[in-house]
Amino acid sequence: MTLTSKDTIGKKIFSVAPGVWGMKDVFVNFYMIQNSDNEDWVLIDAGIRWSAGKIRRMANYLFGENAKPTAIILTHGHFDHVGSLATLAEEWDVPVFAHYMEIPYLTGRASYQPADSSVGGGMMAYMCDLFPTSPINIWNRVNVLPGDNTLPGLEDWKYIHTPGHAPGHISLYRESDKTLIVGDAFVTTNQSSVISVAMQTKKISGPPQYFTYDWTAAENSVQALASLHPKVAATGHGKPMRGAELRDSLLLLSQHFEEIAVPEKGRYLDNPAIADANGFIYIPETDRKINKLAWKAGAVSALAVITFMLLNKKKKKKRKIENGALLDFEYNF
Repeated sequence: MTLTSKDTIGKKIFSVAPGVWGMKDVFVNFYMIQNSDNEDWVLIDAGIRWSAGKIRRMANYLFGENAKPTAIILTHGHFDHVGSLATLAEEWDVPVFAHYMEIPYLTGRASYQPADSSVGGGMMAYMCDLFPTSPINIWNRVNVLPGDNTLPGLEDWKYIHTPGHAPGHISLYRESDKTLIVGDAFVTTNQSSVISVAMQTKKISGPPQYFTYDWTAAENSVQALASLHPKVAATGHGKPMRGAELRDSLLLLSQHFEEIAVPEKGRYLDNPAIADANGFIYIPETDRKINKLAWKAGAVSALAVITFMLLNKKKKKKRKIENGALLDFEYNF
């Protein structure tokens, strides 16, 4: 018995709520939302550079061959959320929508603030200086979201401006069943740790520390989302969280944000970067000594994690061979 590519992609899709599905590619999630009164659907975020194929297969599985959305909506423009954006927007010939504060980073006009490896906490944080912060340029596709908080193509949804992690970061909310798609306003894994990301360890956390430029704004955003009392939340990193687990965890995060989410040290900890509609207008200086120590720690962590990943890959390959042999035995018996 051989699994088809359709079976394989189906196993990777997870349900969030009625008409809402997600998929993880390596360490980031993207989502598809279908309207309740017709067959139209919208893509939320576009993953990393090689996510386009998975996004196409997910769309074909859910909506039929050669399906395309009415629009692509971005929670924000960081590299792991727009990696396949230009490719898909051009191929599908669809508009892209983002908050006006994200437009500079989507039209080639401005770069994001530098990532902050000095926050520590794991290899993802230590290696973040390697993550791209330069803008993409889709000026001919991107549009500003309406000022009334409505979402084009999604009549039952509204967006909420949730800055702190990115200047124009938004979260999406459906009041009828209290469903949230929060991007990186908060996440449900420890995004600084490669091990936690790989194992999908479920733990509600603040926004990824290494890319958050304003911790006061980030805390306000979490408190605004907590006040909605969502029943399910789907995040940019980690598995969906729902019910009492979400209620209790999000309440705890909102009430104890500084202890749970804020790093003990960091470039933007007490001196946030400042952005306007044209990009960042103030970025605090970094402590070179702290950064040097972070790079040394990162090198050690990287070696350990690479070794772990290689060993894990070898074990998976062995299991796959063994399982294949078992299936052949069962079906040839």
